[in-house]
Amino acid sequence: MATKVASGLQKVEGAIKAAITGDKKVADIARDTVDSQQGKFITTDHGVPVHNTDNWLRVVDGQHSGPSLLEDQIAREKIHRFDHERIPERVVHARGTGAFGNFRLKESAADVTSAGVLTDISRNTPVFIRFSTVQGSRGSADTVRDVRGFAVKFYTDEGNWDIVGNNIPVFFIQDSIKFPDFVHAVKPEPHNEVPQGQTAHNNFWDFAFLHSEATHMFMWIMSDRAIPRSYRMMQGFGVNTYSLVNKEGKRHFVKFHFIPHLGVHSLVWDEALKLAGQDPDFHRKDLMEAIDNKAYPKWDFAIQTIPEEKQDDFEFDILDATKVWPEELVPLRVIGELELNRNVDEFFPQTEQVAFCTSHIVPGIDFSDDPLLQGRNFSYFDTQISRLGINWEELPINRPVCPMMNHNRDGAMKHRITKGTVNYWPNRFDACPPAKIEQGGFTSYLQKITGTKNRALSPKFREHHSQAQLFYNSLSEHEKAHVAKALSFELDHCDDPIVYQRMALRLAEIDLPLAQQVATMVGAPTPEKAGMQNHGKKAGGISQVDFAPKKPTIASRRIAIIISDGFDLFAFAGVKGAVTAAGALPFVIGNRRQPIFADGEDKSSSEGVIPDHQYDGVRSTMFDATFIPGGPHVQTLSKNGQIRHWIAESFGHLKAIGATGEAVGLVQQVLAGVDIQFATTASAGVMESYGVVTSAAPQKPESFKEGFQILKDSTDFVDKFFFEISKHRNYKRELDGLTATVSF
Repeated sequence: MATKVASGLQKVEGAIKAAITGDKKVADIARDTVDSQQGKFITTDHGVPVHNTDNWLRVVDGQHSGPSLLEDQIAREKIHRFDHERIPERVVHARGTGAFGNFRLKESAADVTSAGVLTDISRNTPVFIRFSTVQGSRGSADTVRDVRGFAVKFYTDEGNWDIVGNNIPVFFIQDSIKFPDFVHAVKPEPHNEVPQGQTAHNNFWDFAFLHSEATHMFMWIMSDRAIPRSYRMMQGFGVNTYSLVNKEGKRHFVKFHFIPHLGVHSLVWDEALKLAGQDPDFHRKDLMEAIDNKAYPKWDFAIQTIPEEKQDDFEFDILDATKVWPEELVPLRVIGELELNRNVDEFFPQTEQVAFCTSHIVPGIDFSDDPLLQGRNFSYFDTQISRLGINWEELPINRPVCPMMNHNRDGAMKHRITKGTVNYWPNRFDACPPAKIEQGGFTSYLQKITGTKNRALSPKFREHHSQAQLFYNSLSEHEKAHVAKALSFELDHCDDPIVYQRMALRLAEIDLPLAQQVATMVGAPTPEKAGMQNHGKKAGGISQVDFAPKKPTIASRRIAIIISDGFDLFAFAGVKGAVTAAGALPFVIGNRRQPIFADGEDKSSSEGVIPDHQYDGVRSTMFDATFIPGGPHVQTLSKNGQIRHWIAESFGHLKAIGATGEAVGLVQQVLAGVDIQFATTASAGVMESYGVVTSAAPQKPESFKEGFQILKDSTDFVDKFFFEISKHRNYKRELDGLTATVSF
């Protein structure tokens, strides 16, 4: 009552102030201003109180969740209103980039599906992929901690097939009716539009606690998966459960996977934070750069399938989008390969106007009763109409490559001209008739349905902790450490004690030591006992460590080579040439962008080396490794604080560092006090210590052979340096506490 009175007084005070100051607009707006925290019940837009706003009306029988019903006016209104909240920017996944490519089938899946794209190994199916972040606006940064969209449009001979996935295999909610609530909670808070592009705020973590079904997902986004090194180095997942139907009419449930050939790799958090300001377009530029350099990104395409009759054989519901199908229970079957090989010609009409729909399927692929998918099928088509208009599928990027004809007509921005005197079926000319099944006509799987209408999910949907524990248990030690740091960062930005105190208790239901560590850092009472016993089980295919490249490679890696006047030409040329030969991208970083000359080089008769960048124009965060050749130029570099910081920052971000000749002393000077070993002139060999590769001996042309081998135990400088780069990061450096001793 007191709150209502206070609110009323504020309105009166505002109206009086507006009248006194003569601001008629303030008074005008006041008539339409309401307070959502006055204790009123939820109602529909037409004023009817709502009893249940968490579950779509569907068919249930007490054990299974059946199809969601279109008659649910409450859910439809909620989704409709949500879908039309933003114009013209996407409500979610606004920040993104894309590219064209091809999909080739390596093994026919005719045993489980009749879809031509998954059975005909002679096809070369064109695709378009759009990668994106979820929370931030179009102008937000690429490297924020967030889920990444991984949406694939297959332009098949039977029509467009869209897999609208993410780089994480699960989601925050089980029922699509909760999507507006989730997005409202994760987006910037309504009173101040803060924060942008991150989940580190009260509302998100309030939602996460109050929806225990989100527990599994928030563990994934607190892991390194949410800060990928590159779109080219992350997995893709269809998330939802679909169906495959073969020619005999037998159904299998299916999940779709994309596994990158380069391995699954991530940034470190400090690096991600800095890149968000130093190069907010880092990921989109990385993708375009790789394709321009013909380092085409590739993914294996895999499926997991479960026969319909085995749907109930698992302790989890296979239709629950907050659960994975552990690979030990449902093995992956690699059947194809996807490659991206062409950048867009113009961003807006292609990348920005591309539109994906989970309901875009082709014969042989069908839906399931996945309650998240059922709502997505409705929502995605609706939101494309809001963003692009009813004729959005006529846009060049969205139209199919196969023949398309029907009796749909008119609407805003209609530009296709259809000749003829009839626009309906049936008609006296038999014009544009339906296709028979044997002619490729789509037919839905004949699923038997029994049950009663109810706003509920099956009992198995109520278990929310087992797979969150499984995920955490399956991580490597450095990944677990990063989860703890991420949670500590996120909850430290929550200023409402209720939020971070409750989250400490939720974490105690996953892993007690983790909860205690985070509680200490964020100021919550330290849990003394586990809220739920951790089952101790692990699974493969969860840790990023499980997805190393098939063979060590540095292809498409960005290697910085730092020089100043007086650099060792032999070492410079030898390493630069080897980097290029390995398919990586060398970038010369100088103390200026004008020509730089090697030791002993005649400036009057030589053109010198023109750097790609001067050191103040880029940062170490933008490269995967750094090499510094020896020579008198080291004296100049050692006096430059930014170069010394570059070395320290590279070390702190766990990247490979290579140095030869006099540059070994520079690296040793910067890392003084760190317990690592360096090569000496007396040893005349190559030393590797925590990813720092050094050779103090003078470099000669014969020091750099024509070929190279990326081998751990090689005695060659280039081979050993490349092997450390191929590992992506030296996490032992972090686990042994070395990075904590360096200021970066």
